Amino acid sequence: MKSNNYVLRMVMLAFFVALGVVISPILRIEGMCPMAHLINITCAVFMGPGYAVLCAFLIGIIRMMVMGIPPLALTGAVFGAALSGILYKVSGKKIFMAVLGEIIGTGIIGAIVSYPVMTYICGREGLSWFFYVPSFICGTLIGGSIAFILLLRLEAVGVLKKIQSSLLEENEEINNDKNKVA
Repeated sequence: MKSNNYVLRMVMLAFFVALGVVISPILRIEGMCPMAHLINITCAVFMGPGYAVLCAFLIGIIRMMVMGIPPLALTGAVFGAALSGILYKVSGKKIFMAVLGEIIGTGIIGAIVSYPVMTYICGREGLSWFFYVPSFICGTLIGGSIAFILLLRLEAVGVLKKIQSSLLEENEEINNDKNKVA
């Protein structure tokens, strides 16, 4: 078992959060933040759905506090991060499924959840339930494409599995050890 596993996961999470905050203004238009989707998918593939949601949440909170971004920073991130990690895991670690999870989670679910948040909490008028869907889907397609290419390349050179194995949860390591013994 790796004794520094927990510390490594926390460092990697902090790295993703810092990177997400710094690169999120790149190509950002209200309701569309492609670099956030790149971070969500990459974090979900590297660390799993729980860490991806935590990462998306922390990035969203920091962006809202420091950059004055509306709550779209949260509604447009956490659902995609969760679904990206879940679909990646249940599909047998297919990168395409992580990207698809981000597109559905953010592009559709997050966009629809953004309507009541922006209408009733932020007081924006003239919105419909599907107002954010086009821009959220465009953002996820851009960020998802970049993540897909990056992760495929990491997989092709054998780095992706090394990163994932170094970040395994201790419970997963114990389960893997039990399976090897049995």
